[in-house]
This record gives sequence, C-alpha cells and structure tokens, in this order.
Amino acid sequence: MTQEHILRAAEALVKEKLARDSSGHDWWHIYRVVQTAKAIAAREGADGFVCELAALLHDVADEKLNADPAAAQRELEDWLAASGTPAAQVGHVLEIIGTMSYKGGARPPMRTLEGRVVQDADRLDAIGAVGIARVFAYSGWKGRPIHDPSVLVREHMTEAEYRDGKDTAINHFYEKLLKLKELMNTPYAKQLAEERHRFMETYLQQFYAEWEGER
Repeated sequence: MTQEHILRAAEALVKEKLARDSSGHDWWHIYRVVQTAKAIAAREGADGFVCELAALLHDVADEKLNADPAAAQRELEDWLAASGTPAAQVGHVLEIIGTMSYKGGARPPMRTLEGRVVQDADRLDAIGAVGIARVFAYSGWKGRPIHDPSVLVREHMTEAEYRDGKDTAINHFYEKLLKLKELMNTPYAKQLAEERHRFMETYLQQFYAEWEGER
C-alpha cells in the first residue's frame, strides 16, 4: 500500500473515532494539527509521512477520550500493523504518540525531529484564538467553571492532579497554555507561537476587565 493510501485510511479511521467529540479533540483538531505538522516538517526537513501519520493518529488512544485506554492502544497498534506501514515507521509513530502528551509539563524532550514537529503542532493548537476556544470547550465537557477567583492557580502538580484536580478554564491558561510558547521545539513553531501567545495575553486582559465591569 502506498503512503498516500495509508494516510487516507488513517484519516478515515480518525474521522470515525472522533467525529462526534465535543471536548476539543474532534476531527477538526486533528486536521489543524496535521496541517501545522506538515508545514513545520517542510521547514525543518523532517520525514513528512511519519509526521502526518503520527499527527493523524495522536488522539485515537488518548486516555481522556477512551473508557479503556489500554484496549484503544491495542486497537491502534493492530491497525498500524495491518496498515502496510513499514515496521520501523510503525515503531516511530507509536513512540511519538506515546511520549508527546503534556501531562503537567514534566515529560522528557522528544527523541526525534519528527516527534518534536508533531508535539509542536499539537501544542500550537492549544494556544492562540483556537486554543482559547478549545479550553472553554474542554472545560464545559469536563464540567469545570469558566472562572472562580477563589480557586488559586496551581504551580506544581502531579500528573493525576493536572488531569483531575480542582481547576477553572482561566486557571488552565496559567497552568499550561501560557507555558507552551517556551516549550516549543522547532524554530518555525517558536515563531508561530509568539503571535498566538500575545493574543492570549490580550484576551486575558479583556476578560478580567469585563469580569470586573470595567469595559
């Protein structure tokens, strides 16, 4: 099977799995990450096929989106094994997917250029105008409030606290989103992150002014 056939089959799989997601991890999130990963890969000289395949599949087995993450992971591995993708590239894609998640920010650096590209693309979709939309979509999905001044921003968190602790949408800007600009791996992603980061800072200034009835 050609690389293009494998990529289109992966796209069909992801659309089936995530088409009805309302947490901000739907097909259109995947689409944006793929487009950004392709752009970064072209700039940085990464393997475009590995980047695109990993970007397409990176949320299929995500623990946030699956009642049984282990079963979802086995299903992903079986799909890749049967897809016609060479074994070395299957291993590379699975490594990227398994190590790119934020999980409170304490993860080691990505081992390969392709991993750095896909991680950057995913993180770029968490900031800027789209990132703002996604944090409120995810917060509604999780049942957490928009803002509560009595809930303090957490500086140091375990992975479990990051995933399930008491939080608000606005606090998530400080606990994750505003940190991502400094965590970009590639020069092109760092460039893209600058404008998106500034947009979030401007948004927060407006948010707090409206919260207090000042604007």
